[in-house]
Amino acid sequence: MLSILAVTFPFFALVLCGFVATRRGVLPLSAIPGLNTFVLYFALPCMLYRFGAQTPIAQLLDPVVAVVYLACGLLVVAGTIAATRPRWGWNDAAFGALVAAFPNSGFMGVPLLVALLGEASAGPVILTMAIDMVITTSLCIALSRLGQGEGGAAQALRNALKGMLTNPMPWSIALGALASAWAFELPGPVDKTVAMLAGAASPVALFTIGAVLARSQINLHEQVQARHYVPIALVKLLLHPLLVWLACQVALVAGVAMAPLTVTALVLVAALPSASNVSLLTERFGAHGGRVARIILVSTALAFVTFSGAVALLT
Repeated sequence: MLSILAVTFPFFALVLCGFVATRRGVLPLSAIPGLNTFVLYFALPCMLYRFGAQTPIAQLLDPVVAVVYLACGLLVVAGTIAATRPRWGWNDAAFGALVAAFPNSGFMGVPLLVALLGEASAGPVILTMAIDMVITTSLCIALSRLGQGEGGAAQALRNALKGMLTNPMPWSIALGALASAWAFELPGPVDKTVAMLAGAASPVALFTIGAVLARSQINLHEQVQARHYVPIALVKLLLHPLLVWLACQVALVAGVAMAPLTVTALVLVAALPSASNVSLLTERFGAHGGRVARIILVSTALAFVTFSGAVALLT
């Protein structure tokens, strides 16, 4: 267990550093958009491209991984909406479902799982990230518009897909997959530049997560009772990975070939805390930002224990 904590502790410690720095005023709130821009448009795309280019194309396009992970995500979305929609309405229930099903695989998952399991785990993680960004997010945004009028779910889905096209992360994943398929290598100086940016992705992204969480606590003052957000955080940390593990066991019993490393990577992706970018989507579509921010904060804090425990059980 100590060897696991030796790997996971620095990742969560960097999140804590960003949180404390922002809460103490050492990092001004005005600096957070710049950090986000650097991570989203420069460092993280370079990291995803490099991992994609170095991963066999079969791993990046594994249909078994896609079906297992997507089926579990849809179950989480459906179950969360069924449990919360009567009280919250479609808008809040849809974003509650998204924050329960969308792990922080970009800012945290890829570097953390590669550190724990090796670079061979990057393929399944990147594939799950693409599924969450393209399918799960678009579905939940469309569901959030049910009963809203003004174009409804169809218009919301079109807007979600348009937003996805302007997100550099899916493009970097696609370019990395093409580079892998064609065995393409960047020219030496360009590759060195990309590598330097990729190396900055993990520490800056983790620090930025903490800063974003702190900002959400500073800016949002709605009083939210714990019973309205703690259960969703536990769904993300406990139920989601359990569903993925069960789905993998069913696939194995059915005779589907899945490498042990792939199973471990999928379960650990699901065991990650909620994605911090869901709070931005929540604000954009007028859902309850305070609740979603607290779900992300609680899931990130508890994940130090629950995620480390999952690693201990699976490795």
